[in-house]
Amino acid sequence: MNATLAAATPELGRRRTSTHRWIRQVHLWIGAWGALAAVLYGFTGLVMNHRFGDGAWPQGESAQSARVVLSVPADARQTPEALTHWLRETHRLDTQVVRKAKPDGVKLGGREVTQPAKWNLSGGSARTSWALEFVPGNATAEVKQSQNTTLAAFNRLHKGVGGGVAWILLADSFAIGMLLLGLSGLWMWARGRTAKQMVVSVLGLSVLVLAVVLVPALL
Repeated sequence: MNATLAAATPELGRRRTSTHRWIRQVHLWIGAWGALAAVLYGFTGLVMNHRFGDGAWPQGESAQSARVVLSVPADARQTPEALTHWLRETHRLDTQVVRKAKPDGVKLGGREVTQPAKWNLSGGSARTSWALEFVPGNATAEVKQSQNTTLAAFNRLHKGVGGGVAWILLADSFAIGMLLLGLSGLWMWARGRTAKQMVVSVLGLSVLVLAVVLVPALL
């Protein structure tokens, strides 16, 4: 029995060491892949986190460069999907975001006035964007085109807007990489530590601070 345990112990130790080395390599390679993304997302996230209030940070500028009224054919007025298809086929405008605003009531001169439903479509690149507002039933729609500064363009990319399919796939790889980076980092931090040591550590402190800040925000 003792001989069997003695033989199994070195084997178990080698397996744990091999697993640790493998996870460490994964952690390092993922960190190298997403290092620049971490800088980009960290910077833009910090900027956007301070976009409100008296001491708001500059968010970049967006200046309107063109304003066009389009005549919308009857078959393109039926649904947002039909309008999207018409814009792509006729004007080469690929729609990335579609928002449907329901009819809303407001008071004007003491009387209730019902605002019509609207379709808001938008797209473009991070640098050049466009937005269209259409009231169902109308024969025309207005398109506004804007030019964004570098900082505004980076903020749009942070929000997944204006980068196209290639940027979405790249950003997804960064997001998955950050998940794996966090999980592998937790695994390596926990290796060789007892539950008590885990609680009384930087990791335990971060969990406590996160709970104190996050729980009230979600209530």
